[in-house]
Amino acid sequence: MTRQPSGEPADERDGDQPVDPSAAEVVGSALGSAARRAGIDPDAGQTTGQMVWQVIGGWRGIMESVLPLLGFIVTYTITRELLLSLGLSVGIAAVFAIVRLAMKSPPTAALSGLVAAVVAAGLPLFTGRAEDQFVVGFITNIAYGSAFLISALVRWPLIGLAVGFLTGEGLAWRADPVKRRVFFWLSVAWALLFLLRLAVQLPFYFAGDVATLGAVKLAMGLPFFAALLALTWLATRRLYRPRS
Repeated sequence: MTRQPSGEPADERDGDQPVDPSAAEVVGSALGSAARRAGIDPDAGQTTGQMVWQVIGGWRGIMESVLPLLGFIVTYTITRELLLSLGLSVGIAAVFAIVRLAMKSPPTAALSGLVAAVVAAGLPLFTGRAEDQFVVGFITNIAYGSAFLISALVRWPLIGLAVGFLTGEGLAWRADPVKRRVFFWLSVAWALLFLLRLAVQLPFYFAGDVATLGAVKLAMGLPFFAALLALTWLATRRLYRPRS
């Protein structure tokens, strides 16, 4: 038996180049890591309510998601002053960012909401149209909706990739027709959520109805997200026995 030269990587075989992970493995690993950072951990023994509450960030997460947009909607509806409304929205997001930094939160988590508010305010400042404050959200919904739908149609559903690497199963779930079917329909459901937001909100955008558009966006935001997240959690937990 020949001896492997010292210093040669252990995953090389007979002089071949090291085997690179597939794109699905890279995506799945990234999704799994992101899910764990968000608080979705199948080994934590959380109830569905606890998991959803942790993912949305509790009361602080709700306020950070709702108040900047709500401040913009209310201020613009009352005053019709675009600059004032955008300034208030960004200002509220800045306050939350400062509070997070003061509480020693990671800078990325602390500043993400502020960056999102600033980016969303950029286009309406340029165009002078208040409804353009929602364009970034439309782009996000298109991107996520397309990603979930395409992943399901090509038989590599994103939900399956995330769950596989969360549970340590990797890509082995693809050999199980029941899991493939469940992950397919869950990914389709997430795609429909994002695309439904577009279908409902775009008519109000084109009509220039900022107040209704904002109210609909808030209603279809966290409540819809939390409900579908809970459904996804319940469906996937039924596929896997709790670990001892």
